[in-house]
Amino acid sequence: MQPGTPPQVIPFLRTAAAYAWRLLVVGGLVYSLFALLGRFHEIGVAVFLGLVITALLRPVADLVAKGLPRPLAVTLTLLGSIALVLGVLALIGEAVEGERTTLVREFRDGIDRIEDWLERPPFRLNPEALSDVQGRIGQFLSSHRAALVSEAVSGAHRLVAVLTTLALALFCSVFFIHSGDRQWVWLREQLPASVRERMNIGGRAAWRTFTGYTHGIVLVAAVNAILVGLALWLLGVPLAVPLALLEFVAAFVPLIGSPIALAVAAIVALASQGPWIAAIVVGLIVIIGQIEGHLLHPIVMSWAVRLHPLVVAISVIAGAIAAGVVGAVVAVPLVSVIWSVRVALRDWGRAKAEAEGQGEDEGEGGEAIPGAGKGEGGAVEG
Repeated sequence: MQPGTPPQVIPFLRTAAAYAWRLLVVGGLVYSLFALLGRFHEIGVAVFLGLVITALLRPVADLVAKGLPRPLAVTLTLLGSIALVLGVLALIGEAVEGERTTLVREFRDGIDRIEDWLERPPFRLNPEALSDVQGRIGQFLSSHRAALVSEAVSGAHRLVAVLTTLALALFCSVFFIHSGDRQWVWLREQLPASVRERMNIGGRAAWRTFTGYTHGIVLVAAVNAILVGLALWLLGVPLAVPLALLEFVAAFVPLIGSPIALAVAAIVALASQGPWIAAIVVGLIVIIGQIEGHLLHPIVMSWAVRLHPLVVAISVIAGAIAAGVVGAVVAVPLVSVIWSVRVALRDWGRAKAEAEGQGEDEGEGGEAIPGAGKGEGGAVEG
């Protein structure tokens, strides 16, 4: 190498460096986006819930709008849905109130049974140790009373924030259901003409996947809740209806939601019915998990994007780390939407390239070349 000449860089290192700085720029943009969403996470959660409500209720509103004016149809649909939710909550509250006295007695007896069970073989725990644990818990509550009161006040502030988010979500859903298509057209028209078609294709794919996932996960959660409620009722476990509702809500977090809800049910069964019934409830975790993973998800979620279980697990954990429970709920539909948009744009690009290639072939030779654009070098794959 002559003096003064720049050092030679191998092509692999040059290509890796080119990709590296582009990945750094993309990573910085993604980090900035998540930081912005984290700063205004209440608004993001409200818009997401508004889209979920829209995906569930827009078909109903469209059906009602065939016989009524659109604004009246949207109003009746939302009011009917709110009345249904409040009725379910009132039913659960009545069930809890009706079982409260019996439940308190059963829990006291259940705790005594658990202590007696732990004192016998094979555990052979010292009774004084169990009493000492109860004393330590009471002492902890007494010494940290001020902190617990402060936490309760903080919880009241969180409750206000939750109610505000729900109100904003309902407000968003009203306009999404009533005129979401016109809002989408307006947003698309604000973009440059060169990207409008791509935006339209990606948006349609995203909404189709999101609605399919929402309908599917609600159906899966409902089936899980019915199975759990019936099983707990047949086993005589108290609070079967509230625990079934907990299972319904927990099913929105794939893979880990249902086991956590059933673990709570197992604790209730252990305290009220003893270890054998609790063991049966633990068995339900395995059975319902198999039904959900191998039957419900492949059948019910067939119209949405089906992700590999490893992708689902990583998405749920990453979402939980980034944004807690909300992130765990949002992660899977977000990944599904991104993947569906990517596939739709890839297929659209291939179809457009093939159409342009066929047009050039017809213009040059008067007849399209068979197999042009398929595979590599114009050869037909397979």
